[in-house]
Amino acid sequence: MLALALLLVLPFLGQAQQRLRPAKASRSRGGNLKGVTVDNLSNYDDRWFHPGLYFAPGFSRFFIEQSATYIQRQTITANSIISPDFGVGIIGDVRLGKAGSPFILRFAPGVNFRTRRVEFGAHGGTPPDSTFTQEVSSTVVDFPLLLKYQSKRRGNTRVYMIAGVKPSVSVTTRRSDLLRNQVQVSDNDLTLEYGVGLDLFYPLFKFAPELRFSYGLRNLLVNRPDVYSQSLQSLRTSTVTLYLNIQN
Repeated sequence: MLALALLLVLPFLGQAQQRLRPAKASRSRGGNLKGVTVDNLSNYDDRWFHPGLYFAPGFSRFFIEQSATYIQRQTITANSIISPDFGVGIIGDVRLGKAGSPFILRFAPGVNFRTRRVEFGAHGGTPPDSTFTQEVSSTVVDFPLLLKYQSKRRGNTRVYMIAGVKPSVSVTTRRSDLLRNQVQVSDNDLTLEYGVGLDLFYPLFKFAPELRFSYGLRNLLVNRPDVYSQSLQSLRTSTVTLYLNIQN
């Protein structure tokens, strides 16, 4: 509902600011008019708070560490397979300091539909009879808290860096082929986030494509006595995500 409300409010706020943006004339050395540049949302940085929403397609996998049991016995091989995921959420940006400060604190809770796969096989076996894939599909609620450092605005663009931490909670987890798939993972995760983005100012809103990398700080593997779990030492999240941010 909050995302829907933002979609309804953004056009009206954008129209109000569109009236305030100044025009800059560009002239040649001879004084001839070359063109007119309009600064969209010219007073954007004067406000201390900016709401928004985001859409986040990406790719996720487990970063696997083999156990001492695997090294000694070498009975089971385990390989991580990259899988797509998709998230959607809301943005709340708070300026730290006075107007024009480059530091922004961002809280961006959202829901992510994530799939991660691990391919198990007998050591030295011949696919496909000796291999099978465990697919762990989760609906995850994310609570990222990030610090954004942005450059000075040049016309209607600027670049920024962003970093922080992201606690996550799985509200549903589904494993394929429960009779064969033995590995279980924790429902709670904590990841380190960092990335870069580009702010693009339009008359009615700001659009910011952002590439962000995420690495898990927690071992998600649940220890079990079966040979599959014992062949692993840790499973950690590794994700690359393209965030498409829309703000006013």
